[in-house]
Amino acid sequence: MLYRPFGSTGLDVSAIGFGCWELGGSYGRIDESDVIAAIHKALDVGINLFDTAEAYGFGQSESILAKGLGSHRDDIILVSKFGIGYGGTGKTSRDSTPERMTQSIETTLQALDTDHLDVYLVHWPDRDTPFDETMRGLEDLVQQGKTRFVGVSNFKEAEVADCMAARRVDVGQYGYSLFDRRLEAEVFQYCGEHDIAMMVYGPLAHGLLTGTFTADTRFNEGRDWRSRGDAFNMPLFTEENFPRNLAVVEELKTLAAERGMAIYELALAWVLSNPVVSVALVGARTPFEVEANMHAPEHTLSDDDKQAIEAVFSKHGVDTQPDIWID
Repeated sequence: MLYRPFGSTGLDVSAIGFGCWELGGSYGRIDESDVIAAIHKALDVGINLFDTAEAYGFGQSESILAKGLGSHRDDIILVSKFGIGYGGTGKTSRDSTPERMTQSIETTLQALDTDHLDVYLVHWPDRDTPFDETMRGLEDLVQQGKTRFVGVSNFKEAEVADCMAARRVDVGQYGYSLFDRRLEAEVFQYCGEHDIAMMVYGPLAHGLLTGTFTADTRFNEGRDWRSRGDAFNMPLFTEENFPRNLAVVEELKTLAAERGMAIYELALAWVLSNPVVSVALVGARTPFEVEANMHAPEHTLSDDDKQAIEAVFSKHGVDTQPDIWID
């Protein structure tokens, strides 16, 4: 496994991180024993960052991760997030007040069976709570020893700057893939200039770039969030766009094979070629999936490779940088 500097934290992070969104059940059913075996495999191959969140099944993801990590907790960089899914109304609600933060981190620490996190993130911006209030609350957690570093996820550039005015943002987390490059123009540049560690989720376009989907693929309505077609305002799986995107994937498979790679390796190598990115978070339900992804950082893409990739997207008219925000 290759390692990279994690912003200005002084930590080195594996280029591939273990994303635990799937463990919460939002991607359909999982087999807990398989997932725990995948966590063990990730530890064996040198993956040292594991990312989860309170909202991933409200304790389910964190608890399964704790079982998988066992005595290896102190060998890894442990990340969790808070701030969304409250209220019991069936509609996602955001709360990043210090009061909510205090409740959430205690619940998270208990679920993860640890006395501290390495990184604690605000999952989505709560615009009803002043950012300086949230950042002061996070600094209090650092001073209490409950987390080493703090950061934000899915904040706009101006919002990150507002947070920085109150307390340094150590880590940022954002969606990024060949199909979704909306963050390159603003947030990525800002984080690079301020040496904010960048974690990216969805580097395989939420499964699209695994190359396993076909025209007959159906997502379990009610158990798999992709069934609604929209991926953070990117309509990847809609009835209109899904066939076109599958055609793009088929051509990328050929392009990857010509370069001695699987499509998912090509996709991850492309994401990791951005110098701002510290770690690409990839979910895995089985040891095989962990093994498959771990070699992606060994591949490098030439300018000609990247131009060939761009030609595929242009041919099919895919806009990877639409003027829409993930919120």
